Amino acid sequence: MARARIDGPVTGVQVIAKAAEILRALEAEPDGLSIRRLSERLGLPRSTVHRIVAALQQERLVASASPQGRAGLGPGLYRLAAASLKSIRQTLHPYLEELSRALGETVDLAILEADRVLFVDQVLVPRRLQAASAVGTYFPTYCTANGKALLSELPLEEVERLVPSELPSCSQIVWRPREALLRELAAVRRTHIAYDREEHTLGICGVGCAVRDAFGRLAAISVPVPRQRFSGSEERIAAQLLRVRAQILKDMGEE
Repeated sequence: MARARIDGPVTGVQVIAKAAEILRALEAEPDGLSIRRLSERLGLPRSTVHRIVAALQQERLVASASPQGRAGLGPGLYRLAAASLKSIRQTLHPYLEELSRALGETVDLAILEADRVLFVDQVLVPRRLQAASAVGTYFPTYCTANGKALLSELPLEEVERLVPSELPSCSQIVWRPREALLRELAAVRRTHIAYDREEHTLGICGVGCAVRDAFGRLAAISVPVPRQRFSGSEERIAAQLLRVRAQILKDMGEE
């Protein structure tokens, strides 16, 4: 198959950057965007957008999203994303198991997907009273320990884009303005530990921290605990999380 040429004023590294901009623009548009709308949104010549989209279509990273010719994310991109998730699960799963043994509690692994937290792995400890969320479940970011840990790793402008200006209550007992969340995230950046004190679900608390694998991919490890066991154990859970975080950083060559 002949490859589409990407030439003209946008070349080399710039092509990769512009292709990434196009993919990010399409991420937020499930119904796709036309070449004209992409050109307007990105401030690029229509001919440049057309050439890059044609090249992405040949790699199946972009596909037709409508009979009207709008472009959307393609199946090749989803396969790459699935492979990436599998890799980060495989990399971090042993640390989840070790942390679960040390605490005797369920341990979760989550990533940030758009403006939500996606659970991608879990080590479940069979206990009569336990807190567990199924892999594949989505949670809000602003009222969960793993969500706040992930948000703390992002630039402020990105957090403000992802978090609504008015935060709806998740568990019906906690409501606060976004400014209060931003102050809490500043503390999480310093301590690397985030808490959920029944903010998402009544009766369930949690402690979480953000980690990165060797490729810099961001994830959050969290320990959900029933309220009855949370009181008096917060510091122990946080200390074990920080220990595992430090070990991951060391093993990934970050420290």
